[in-house]
Amino acid sequence: MKEEICMLSEKRKRNVIDLCQSLVRIESYSGQEGVIANQIQSYAKQNGFDNVIVDELGNVMLVMVGNQPGPTVLLDGHIDTVPVHHGQWTHDPFSGRIKDGKIFGRGTSDMKGAVSAMISSSLHFAEDTRKSFPGKVVVSCSVHEECFEGVATRRVNELMNPDYVVIGEATNLKLNRGQRGRAEIVIETVGKPAHSSNPEKGINAVYQMMKLISAIRQLPVMEHKVMGQGILELTDIKSSPYPGASVVPSICTATFDRRLLVGETKESVLNPIVKLIDKLSSEDQAFKATVKYAKGEESCYTGSLISDERFFPGWLFDDDVDFVQRTYKELVSIGLPIELSHYSFCTNGSHFAGEANIPTIGFGPSLESLAHIDDEYIEIDQLVKATAGYTAIIKALTSVKSIEKENVKYV
Repeated sequence: MKEEICMLSEKRKRNVIDLCQSLVRIESYSGQEGVIANQIQSYAKQNGFDNVIVDELGNVMLVMVGNQPGPTVLLDGHIDTVPVHHGQWTHDPFSGRIKDGKIFGRGTSDMKGAVSAMISSSLHFAEDTRKSFPGKVVVSCSVHEECFEGVATRRVNELMNPDYVVIGEATNLKLNRGQRGRAEIVIETVGKPAHSSNPEKGINAVYQMMKLISAIRQLPVMEHKVMGQGILELTDIKSSPYPGASVVPSICTATFDRRLLVGETKESVLNPIVKLIDKLSSEDQAFKATVKYAKGEESCYTGSLISDERFFPGWLFDDDVDFVQRTYKELVSIGLPIELSHYSFCTNGSHFAGEANIPTIGFGPSLESLAHIDDEYIEIDQLVKATAGYTAIIKALTSVKSIEKENVKYV
């Protein structure tokens, strides 16, 4: 009986599949989401959303309003994708082809399938309740997530002021209540140029960097009982001038990927490296180095610019807080075998939960491992169950009579 409850009617099933296919057929790399944004706006207006809002960055917000006062529940899914490298695909990445119970194409799992399910579930909830529910439901179709997790959605938060947020990134239908964050750390060593035939007259910045990297590798790895390790991994290294052309390099730059744990700040993450630099400088007056966060700037399809340091916090809520337990029980009631878990990668939750401390959960179709791969796909069974799951989550969170954000705390 429970398995039947979890399924959609054939009409609703067909609609969410068609919507997913139509979105996958639109190329929408980061900064180029204009066409898919227009498609989503048209679909929403034709299918009964009360309001459609597009901000200056290009985020599209679809609003469904209940007939009673209540909380604002925001479901967020990004509509940008990483690029396609056509040589490795066996299916057209923009075909939305169905084969063996799967929809193939770029963005199926990351995350146009979830966006389609969110839009569909909001329509189902409004239809089934005849809009007799408290508060409002917002589907945030956000931009530039692949470049800047959470940065564009700061504007969504300002406009919508949500009481609860649901992140739709892939969870394999598990209920996530946290994630590791991410930071890009840039280290630069400064040497002294010289002709490579007389290297003793210069200071090789690469050799100085080697000292620092060696010391960084000896730093203890931070660890959290739920989130795992706060990994610090070297991802690239560059010398300057390049090519060297018989010149001892005077600048060397290295980038590290740092996976952030709950409660870590910009200062606490850099402090161990700052101390290493100070130590090496005290031992060698010629040693000069700096450390900072990478800063990026990207152009939105609207022409607006977004920029910020690449520091996206981690977050984690207790298993037993009301909004987690309420959604857990509602998902179980429709027959989904729910497990509590967390994201190992970064999401827009870095802003909603990590920066703004808004009660946030993650729930989405498909596997994390299917994001960004060649022949990306989503299983139709997962897409259908996620659609039913989002409807259950909306029901659970709109039924909250009092919202006490101050009682929601990090683990």
